[in-house]
Amino acid sequence: MKKLGFLPRAVAVALVVLGLSSCAPPSSADAEKHKKESLKFLVENEKKPGVLSTASGLQYMILDEGTGISPKATDTVTVKYRGSLISGQEFDSGENVSFPLNGVIRGWTEGLQLMKEGAKYRFFIPPKLAYGKSGVGRVIPPNSALIFDVELVKVNSTD
Repeated sequence: MKKLGFLPRAVAVALVVLGLSSCAPPSSADAEKHKKESLKFLVENEKKPGVLSTASGLQYMILDEGTGISPKATDTVTVKYRGSLISGQEFDSGENVSFPLNGVIRGWTEGLQLMKEGAKYRFFIPPKLAYGKSGVGRVIPPNSALIFDVELVKVNSTD
């Protein structure tokens, strides 16, 4: 079973049980199509007012600044989130979900460290910082850029 980096294990197991995640390899034509769509979206998105970018290619918008502490990659965080494809199709959401920050997709690990408790950001995550050319079964196609609205509720610091 493919580990879903942004979902708790119980949700990932449920996706497999419901048949929404499969082990079938993605077609190379689909992978190439999504790669081109993702690149086009990210190039255009970066030009929009309020969109910031990191050296890795992560794009984000600050919807609401927080006032608390910022997490380190080794911290456990609690978040509220909504994830969608660039088409707008929502594939997941959660409220008060806790996880170790270094146990999720790279785009989340990097992006959440930019935030402070109470902040709300929108992440535009390139495929290389998400699930890359493998995707996640029928839930997230190969080479898909992802959009997440995330609120950092709490940082459970390891210090």
